[in-house]
Amino acid sequence: MNENFLKNLTIKKFYQSLLKKEFSCHEIISQFLEFARKSDEKIGAFLEFFDDAKEKAYEVDLFLEKEIPKKVPLLCGVPCAIKDNILIEGKGAWAASKILEGYIAPYDAFVIKKLKENKAIFLGRTNMDEFAMGSSCEYSAYKITKNPWDLERVPGGSSGGSAAAVASGQVIFALGSDTGGSIRQPAAFCGVVGLKPTYGSVSRFGLIAMASSLDQIGPITKTVADCEIVFNAIKGKDPNDATSLDYQKYEKKIDEVKEIKIGVLKEEFLKGTQKEVLEAFSEVVEFFRKEKFKIKEISLNFLKYALPTYYIIMSAEASSNLARYDGIKYPASIEGKSWKETYKKTRQLFGDEVIRRIILGTFVLSSGYIEAFYKKAQKARELIKAEFEEVFKEVDVILMPTSPTLPFKIGEKIEDPIQMYLSDIFTLPVNLAGICALNLPALNFKNNLPVGFQMIGNYFAENLLFELGKFYERVAFNLQ
Repeated sequence: MNENFLKNLTIKKFYQSLLKKEFSCHEIISQFLEFARKSDEKIGAFLEFFDDAKEKAYEVDLFLEKEIPKKVPLLCGVPCAIKDNILIEGKGAWAASKILEGYIAPYDAFVIKKLKENKAIFLGRTNMDEFAMGSSCEYSAYKITKNPWDLERVPGGSSGGSAAAVASGQVIFALGSDTGGSIRQPAAFCGVVGLKPTYGSVSRFGLIAMASSLDQIGPITKTVADCEIVFNAIKGKDPNDATSLDYQKYEKKIDEVKEIKIGVLKEEFLKGTQKEVLEAFSEVVEFFRKEKFKIKEISLNFLKYALPTYYIIMSAEASSNLARYDGIKYPASIEGKSWKETYKKTRQLFGDEVIRRIILGTFVLSSGYIEAFYKKAQKARELIKAEFEEVFKEVDVILMPTSPTLPFKIGEKIEDPIQMYLSDIFTLPVNLAGICALNLPALNFKNNLPVGFQMIGNYFAENLLFELGKFYERVAFNLQ
């Protein structure tokens, strides 16, 4: 089996080949690990490879000898990667931060339990922007992950390691987290599929929190069908997460894909978007028009308020969540002469971007400013939700670019936080509203680089996104 064979494997192909005994699980996992280690010398997607992956593969082979094919889970033996902020019992979970270095997870995240039940195999934990704060994977305390399509460019962030691992064929799927676009934007930059699920559809138990009302775990995959399989495996009610919901009670279904009404953002709302991105997006809209879908131009007037609203709420929640890292409970600690000095010295282990957001969050929550900033941002958030609700009375799915730019060069925006924040201008409204969105590769590369677009759905409309996404892949790329 050569590298191209590994790169082209989807979950469905892997499953069929495993059941037909075209390879053993141990054999294929060994090859994936060898290829991933070798290719990662250039890409840097992983922070750690797990030595017990081969042992787990042996266990899968033993399971397959005893089990009848109908009872074999779809993810059985499938090699995957996990973002460094999702807990796997007995493994490191550092959120790519020096302040969590040495921390070993004492329990499994809900999504990890689900994947273990489905017998997926974890090859390792992937690089990310520290505490998921960033859009380029340059804010990791350990390394900079490179875009597999151009090693001089960023893979996006904060789930850049997960997206790069899938795009390069190191794994078949990966998990990431999305607080303001952190699954969709790297998926767009790396030319793969990424889902930000409806808030509450996937438990956050075992996710290292950044902004609790915005965070959501989701899959990064090669195809929409794979994305659907992984989402169905990890979704569901969890007693350990009060915000999680019984998805089956709320999910939306559709009989015929061409019944889906599509809303397209008016051009005036796309000002400042790079020319190549606009071209790629126009080609996608034209594709759906030619396929005779009902298309309606829509306005989203809140877009101009979404960025400040998001950064106020996210920073406020992050400053509260990160207050726990004080040098007492977690391994990383710099001892001072007093407890105050210990706090101060230990917190110097935070990176610059994390400190920037903690300062902003603490400021907007402080006496005298909470009314002027934080409470106003919460009111603006409600207006954003209300506008989405109005739009979804007229259309089922909204099409929008995922990022306003092509993947940018490493170092290009690191000194300009505002430009970096603008990378999420089209993705973060979805998190503020709590709805779902799916990134897909556009029809054509631009400047030899992938371009992504997103399909945005209402609450629990993942099925609509999957059906529309599978139709797009089937017709545009002949993917069955």
